[in-house]
Amino acid sequence: MASTTLYSQRDPMLKKRDGFEDILEERRNSSDLKYALRCYAPVLYKGLTPCKANMLKNIVLQSDHVHYVINQVSQESGEAPDIIHEEASVILEEMAHRLTISTVRFFAFALTKAFKTIFQHVCVNEEGIQRLQQAIQEHPVVLLPSHRSYMDFLLMSYILYTYDLALPVIAAGMDFMGMKIIGEMLRMSGAFFIRRSFAGDKLYWAVFSEYVKTMLRNGFAPIEFFLEGTRSRTCKSLTPKLGLLNIVMEPFLKGEVFDVHLVPISISYERILEESLYARELLGVPKPKESTSGLLKARRILSENYGSIHVYFGQPVSIRSLAQGKVNRSKHNLVPRHIPRKPTKETQSFVNDTAYRIVRLQENNMVLKPWVLMVSILLQNPEGLELSSLAEQTLWLRGLAQTYGAFLDWPDHAPSAKVVLSSLALHRDLACVSRGRVSLVLGEPQCSVSSEEAVFNRAVSLLSCASYRNQILHVFVRPALLAVAMGNAASSKKDEVYNCFSFLRKMFSDEFILCPGDTVQDFEEACYLLGKSGSVQMLQQNIVVTDRGQSTLSFLTGLLEPYLQGYQVVCQYFCEESCDSLTEKRYIPAVRSFAVKLILAGNLRCYEVLSSDMQKNVLSALLRMGAVTKVKIADQVTLRVNKLAVNSLEDTLGGRLPTQKAVLARL
Repeated sequence: MASTTLYSQRDPMLKKRDGFEDILEERRNSSDLKYALRCYAPVLYKGLTPCKANMLKNIVLQSDHVHYVINQVSQESGEAPDIIHEEASVILEEMAHRLTISTVRFFAFALTKAFKTIFQHVCVNEEGIQRLQQAIQEHPVVLLPSHRSYMDFLLMSYILYTYDLALPVIAAGMDFMGMKIIGEMLRMSGAFFIRRSFAGDKLYWAVFSEYVKTMLRNGFAPIEFFLEGTRSRTCKSLTPKLGLLNIVMEPFLKGEVFDVHLVPISISYERILEESLYARELLGVPKPKESTSGLLKARRILSENYGSIHVYFGQPVSIRSLAQGKVNRSKHNLVPRHIPRKPTKETQSFVNDTAYRIVRLQENNMVLKPWVLMVSILLQNPEGLELSSLAEQTLWLRGLAQTYGAFLDWPDHAPSAKVVLSSLALHRDLACVSRGRVSLVLGEPQCSVSSEEAVFNRAVSLLSCASYRNQILHVFVRPALLAVAMGNAASSKKDEVYNCFSFLRKMFSDEFILCPGDTVQDFEEACYLLGKSGSVQMLQQNIVVTDRGQSTLSFLTGLLEPYLQGYQVVCQYFCEESCDSLTEKRYIPAVRSFAVKLILAGNLRCYEVLSSDMQKNVLSALLRMGAVTKVKIADQVTLRVNKLAVNSLEDTLGGRLPTQKAVLARL
């Protein structure tokens, strides 16, 4: 049965989740070649016969929609329709997948060898697989995995092949096409390639959208794409991108299919393959170009231990059920289906709301390992902790996280000290034990290392550690926002605290998945959770901290401290250093240089402000709140700063204003 709701206020402790099966266990005890060559006969949507690649291309090129756009482009450009049609054919040839079972079998064999070497377990919830199997037979299905690693799309196809399910057709970036041999092999295992940006290209958009909708309408294969659009280098969920989701919803909205089922999938890595690579990218080191030679050089990872992976297939979500009372589909009957139309505000709001709530479902089913708890504590204790103290605090945090509804994978009946030592061994590059004391490995500089290089090395280590802490932020973000709001508010009155909470939520809405329009619900949820853990009490119209709640609120505030400091530093830069000629392109290097100077002068300890992800999010927040505006001058986007508004925001983030109302009024 498909889910009809995406999120509801509930007691997190009552949430039932499926158990897991380690699919590598059988692989370790049987022939890999026999597994790869076994009979593979998945059941498809309503028993359809799989569509050949050439037939699919013909259906797309002969569609009314593509023909309409071809004629439209021909009239606008003055070129003959035949020439435009040929261009469409070239686009489709570049884009289309070409699934071949022999390539799938090769990947099944190769990935089995690799997975058994680098992972201890690959765990999948079998009940989720059963739900997916039923959904594929009854409705067109869209798979929406979280995206933390290059491994994600390979892993998804591997799991579906293992369970004899229809392999997905996967939206992939053009970068992979540059990989000799490997690029074509990915195409032959189900990848179709799309350009990163094609805004304004009517023909490309028409071919692309029709290609996706044809597969969906006919149920030829499940469609798979990443709602976040790209991998999250910070391991926080990214603001969802709506382009592909708009496309897959359109056949339902236009009455071409009865329903479409969206399947949220949560992929949790105990240790991330791209750990240090991500940190360097966030610090401005260019992303290595995808290439076959680069892939071969990366084979050294086969000598490493990356722990376990958990893949949770969530309850399929029915678009038909979600749309009831929210979208008037009859409007689509007024225009022929093949004529492209921009989504209405009503439709766009529905798609946006669905996207956010799907990402929240992904977050809720992320499986968190002990190291995520440990590193969250160690980052707030940079001087280190005694092993016994770390074990004690980790147990305390485990209890708090479970109270807040976290999905934890904690070894049964294992002493806490043993669990801590096991996690430290797996993450030995990030933390070490010396004389019974645990501390983060922060790349202390040698005499031969320049000051800037020392800052960079330390930042790589800290951002790598932060990427694991970030995995649990979705559990704590609402109570943490409330904890900070309580510290910043002029009084303990609920209305005053709510004003602070609302301001912080608005400021950080690009950092965390906070569903638009849910401010009141988030505030009530935060109050409920802090009350449930005994941290606060509601006395009349006041929110009062209990004696036992001081440590909890201190920890929660500490979780958000890097973001509070980072946003204040960027505001400080705009007030003190920015000039009228600051371009959008120069913004990130300029802020990073400003922050490095503060760190070297001993005036800043927050290294996370060096992250390009945070810098982009701060700029987005300042633009959204009107404190900074964009002005296009001579083909360059220049940033104009309202220093009074930026200064007010900086003060408010630091709790230096009695109320947020004055700030919001000025903005």
